[in-house]
Amino acid sequence: MRDERQLKRSLVFFLVPNFTLVAFATALEPLRAANRMAGFEAYRWRLCSVDGRPVRASSGIEIAVDTSLVEERRMMVGAERPSMVIVCSGLDVESYSNKSVFAWLREEYNRGVALGGLCTGAHILAAAGLLANKRCAIHWENLPGFAETFPKANVFADLFEIDSNIYTCAGGTAAMDMMFQLIGEDFDDNLVNRVCEQMLTDRVRNPSDRQRLPLRARLGVQNSKVLTIIELMEANLSEPLSLVEIADAVGLSRRQIERLFRQEMGRSPARYYLELRLDRARHLLLQSTMPVVEVAVACGFVSASHFSKCYRELYARSPQQERTDRKQLMAA
Repeated sequence: MRDERQLKRSLVFFLVPNFTLVAFATALEPLRAANRMAGFEAYRWRLCSVDGRPVRASSGIEIAVDTSLVEERRMMVGAERPSMVIVCSGLDVESYSNKSVFAWLREEYNRGVALGGLCTGAHILAAAGLLANKRCAIHWENLPGFAETFPKANVFADLFEIDSNIYTCAGGTAAMDMMFQLIGEDFDDNLVNRVCEQMLTDRVRNPSDRQRLPLRARLGVQNSKVLTIIELMEANLSEPLSLVEIADAVGLSRRQIERLFRQEMGRSPARYYLELRLDRARHLLLQSTMPVVEVAVACGFVSASHFSKCYRELYARSPQQERTDRKQLMAA
């Protein structure tokens, strides 16, 4: 093992209102355990908010912080300068906009400070202009809107991504895997394994491990042909495949596919495909400012009127009303 008896990293966790508590905790606790297992303070951290006041997580729990943005700016030089800043966010990140925060993050990065994003933190890093041509990860639920809003970012549905000096993860327990990777960079597998044992986890997952449950487990579907067809549908939402194209791809007739979907999914393949596209459209409406007509095109609809008709039939409200209701809920 390399010489350990020195501080490896000093970190600032920047808490954004409605941040995800589980991602924050599973990022912080491996550092605490690493200090304990190493027998010295290898990692030091402090918590920050814009104004230095406690921040409420999406669960309603408030977390006290140590510093404000003004104080962090004063500590950008000198002994208290951090080696890493990690943005912790969660719900409603699309509405977050703070030019002072964005400028601070850019300045920290330009000074050689590593940046991280937990859960939806990549959205804030991208809004600060820091993810152009960078690989990054974000929670699967936010990925469609993120990809449309920040087309220059190379976003993936991975557990976490590390691109040079930027660390992003999908949130949840993926934050723990990313921190295991960070500890492994500073020490070796022996310490990582000991921390894993303390955290009662039996392995470090690979960055490219899937975020969501496999289709078989998620949908309760056992038929491999149906699963293959659904994977094809999910991969072709903006330019939907015809049933003939799907049939050719899986080696079944249209009638066989119709029968299988009735048995396994309780509806026709066309109906299921439509619901997948509308589900993506809903995410885009709630997570981006794309005009409704652009959302329609992005989800494979030939006209906004047809899209609105289908949307209303499934969700009992128009796309415009969906957005209005969300804005009113956030303002309440």
